[in-house]
Amino acid sequence: MSAFEITRGQWLDLKRPCQAVRELVFVVEQDVDPSEEWDDMDQACVHFVAHDRTGNAIGTARLLPDGHIGRMAVIKAWRGRGVGDALLKAAVASALEAGHRELALNAQTHALGFYARFGFAATGEPFDEAGIAHRRMTLSI
Repeated sequence: MSAFEITRGQWLDLKRPCQAVRELVFVVEQDVDPSEEWDDMDQACVHFVAHDRTGNAIGTARLLPDGHIGRMAVIKAWRGRGVGDALLKAAVASALEAGHRELALNAQTHALGFYARFGFAATGEPFDEAGIAHRRMTLSI
């Protein structure tokens, strides 16, 4: 039995666990202003939530209709344990199912190596998003 499982669904069904993880990681830990974290795109996205064996939400990601992966977050205690890998793989698989052949994401610069392991390539110059340095990354699938 795996230490965690990934659930895929819509905002209506996964809103509470997505919000819990994103609030903890982005708003509390990274000091992102809540007005920048919450947008009107969540309802249009496919969401992914990682839950531990007891049902606690430990990670999340979303896939926008245009093939952009965003809001990837894993709570600190679960980082380095494969949760981010599983979330990203689930998002890429879902994008393939939806017919996307090019994916994009805005990676925090400290996470460039993580995404590069999955074939994403950085493009353009670093930019600021919510007070954090990012780079655009793309993947042709």
